[in-house]
Amino acid sequence: MFCKTVNGLIAMLILFATAIAGCKTAQSETMIRPTPSKAETAPSFTPGTNIPPVTQTQLSPKPDLSGYAFPASIDPAKRYLFYLHGKIIEDQGIPAISPDYGEYEYAAILKKLGGYGFVVISEQRPKDTDSVEYAKKITDQVTALLKAGVPAENITIVGASKGAGIVIYASHFLENKEINFVILGICHPDNVEGFKQEEIYLYGNVLSIYDSADELAGSCQGLFSFSEGKGISRHEEIVLKIGTGHGILFKPLDEWVLPVIQWAGR
Repeated sequence: MFCKTVNGLIAMLILFATAIAGCKTAQSETMIRPTPSKAETAPSFTPGTNIPPVTQTQLSPKPDLSGYAFPASIDPAKRYLFYLHGKIIEDQGIPAISPDYGEYEYAAILKKLGGYGFVVISEQRPKDTDSVEYAKKITDQVTALLKAGVPAENITIVGASKGAGIVIYASHFLENKEINFVILGICHPDNVEGFKQEEIYLYGNVLSIYDSADELAGSCQGLFSFSEGKGISRHEEIVLKIGTGHGILFKPLDEWVLPVIQWAGR
């Protein structure tokens, strides 16, 4: 009887000691567990969520160019200014945006030119327009103005890049010493050499404008010299220092717009 009692007490002591040891182990594990890192406590990330929206360039709405069509009735007392856009409008339509220069602000350019009292004539050319054929179209329209009694000095034809190349052909075809022409960003040495090989001569009063950083254009002096004694009456060249190169043609900058207006007004 005594032995049984002792054995029972020993068993109880063993159970009690085991319980105490378990508590110490659990407490020890709790104490040495490291503090969770921020990465462990951060909420899980699901691809495609919590990403800020990409801000896109706000493009100008497609303009209504009907107001710039060749006039149905011609007023001989008004001044007329043709504007021929760059090739990017042919390639992309409207709006057109360059990864290097941004949006070609066609409507803003027309609006600014028209703000000086000119009847502005311009249209969106089809893709891959033939420069020579389009120059013949401009020649016919200018001839119509002249026949309606508009003085030649009240007509100005402005072109940018490919549009300027078309202006050069139109000047050659018209053979008029009084009409005003402005060519923007066109006279790359290769282009000048090409016109000379085709024996394309400038006529009238010709103003050249380009930016000094423009790798696609350059001085028209070689073409001016080539045209001396053929029909060119007066010529000047303005080299801008804006630094955006061909990009000056994409915006209605005062640096080129005001010289154009002055040249057209004479």
